[in-house]
Amino acid sequence: MAVQSPPRQRPLRDYETDEELLPQVLRPYKPHCKYLKSATVSTRTGLVSARCELAIPESCYIDDTGHLNAVEVNISYNQMMYYAVAKTVKEGLLDEFAGWTLDDYWRHQLPDILIARFSGSFRRPINARSFSGEIEFLTVDRRSPGGEPLLVADTAYRYWDDAGGRCDGTVKLAFVNAP
Repeated sequence: MAVQSPPRQRPLRDYETDEELLPQVLRPYKPHCKYLKSATVSTRTGLVSARCELAIPESCYIDDTGHLNAVEVNISYNQMMYYAVAKTVKEGLLDEFAGWTLDDYWRHQLPDILIARFSGSFRRPINARSFSGEIEFLTVDRRSPGGEPLLVADTAYRYWDDAGGRCDGTVKLAFVNAP
């Protein structure tokens, strides 16, 4: 059974790009696969969202398709999500991460944050060289199936460019071995 507590009332706040945190979040990525350039994390909805600027100068795995493709959407999503969660932990923005430290986050970033479900719809092609993205945490629930701590988060994302390109979707995350 999911236990969802009401979010604490926090002041509406925007956190501009944390120039020390961003390179740490992107450290696991190969140099040519660091797509996230900036992110403003917000707490307007009682949960967390991040509005981001991204750029993919060259695909890391295929000849140029001329547009953002599904693999790059997923990599971009991961980078937006990793940054949003790291900033959430650092600033104490969600009760569900209240017991986490940044050291906990670094330990869990790759092995314990799992995509349980990923869906997306491409509405119009997006220029991968320069585009914007947004991730929004819709729910975050703490669960303990079999006594093991688990966080489950429903998120939504969208991407767009200056020429009217558009892609959006939803992702269910599972944070296993949660502190």
